Amino acid sequence: MPFTLIARRFDTAQPIRIAIDGRNIIEVVPADVPDPDALSFVAPGLFDIQVNGWGGTWFSQANLTPEDVARVVAEFVPHGVTRLFPTLITNSFESLKAGFEAIAAACERFPLVADMVAGCHLEGPYISAEDGPRGAHPKEHVRAADWNEFEALQRASGDRIRLVTLAPEVPGAIDFIRRAVAAGVVVSIGHTAAEPSDVAAAAEAGATLSTHLGNGAHGTLRRHPNYIWEQLADDRLAASIIADGHHLPASVVRTVLRTKPAGRVILTCDASGYAGCRPGLYHGESGEVEVLDDGRIVVAGQRQFLAGSGAATEECVAEIVRLGDVDLPEAIRMTTDYPERLMGAERIRLEVGSRADLCLFHVKPDRRIEVVATVVAGEVRYKSTSLRAGTVV
Repeated sequence: MPFTLIARRFDTAQPIRIAIDGRNIIEVVPADVPDPDALSFVAPGLFDIQVNGWGGTWFSQANLTPEDVARVVAEFVPHGVTRLFPTLITNSFESLKAGFEAIAAACERFPLVADMVAGCHLEGPYISAEDGPRGAHPKEHVRAADWNEFEALQRASGDRIRLVTLAPEVPGAIDFIRRAVAAGVVVSIGHTAAEPSDVAAAAEAGATLSTHLGNGAHGTLRRHPNYIWEQLADDRLAASIIADGHHLPASVVRTVLRTKPAGRVILTCDASGYAGCRPGLYHGESGEVEVLDDGRIVVAGQRQFLAGSGAATEECVAEIVRLGDVDLPEAIRMTTDYPERLMGAERIRLEVGSRADLCLFHVKPDRRIEVVATVVAGEVRYKSTSLRAGTVV
């Protein structure tokens, strides 16, 4: 059923009227309203390329069901997310295959999942086995890059794997990168203990991203050279970062933003399967994890190594404004325009003809973002009681 939204553009703050019919925007015109400052902001729906799960469910768990997938995906709608990459971390071939099959089945059975799953992210198992770089990935499943295995996983996913994170120093990695890029898969460097020559070889082979740069690393590094400096300095590599206030200090966030070329920093929440869970100890296939009172999720028994994030995407958008000294429009682009470009995904815009994926939000006095409505493919999938009357007609 056709409907209209009235809100302020996220990039100019100008009031606009957006008409939606079916799945698409059919009109965008200036709106004359008596109190523009009372309107919500509107932006394209957020796009997160690294979501591991939510509420105790991991996309990489062996017993994942299509219903689990649908439930986790739906959890991100109230956070303004309209597209995401379910992310499967290092595990046995059998568990990974089952996970990708469940995601494929969910895409076939649930229209919302089909609309929101823009691809899948395989993070591992072709990563460093060293403590620190390995992060919370289970050591027993770390292995050499295996193109035949990847092809089997790609078939299980229904050809949905669009992003692979690997360590370029593992056996077979460089040849794997070449094959993946030729097949249209984006390759990212991550969970690595690489030498500078390994980083350069990966970029030369076609790697174009660094996964959560500055994390998944040794607690102590030689001052230079090291694999963080090498990735930071290579303009062939964009960088994803987790701006949840725990993974990176403000100085590192600002350094990444000031070093990488414009449009080459991508925000991800890297939500753990335990995001949304109460503080306490949890045991899963990847080992024991603790959710702390301050929101951090760590490998149990210590406080240094994080095991994913407890934040959702819009929280990271708000936090990078605070940490990184960037304005809100640029922060929004880091989780809309920039990942679209890198992944070759459909471009969502506040323009006629675009798919109607929209996030409406308020900016609170403390600069937090409160999502008040989310539109996915032309359908209002979430509406808060805070949504002001007259916003949706």
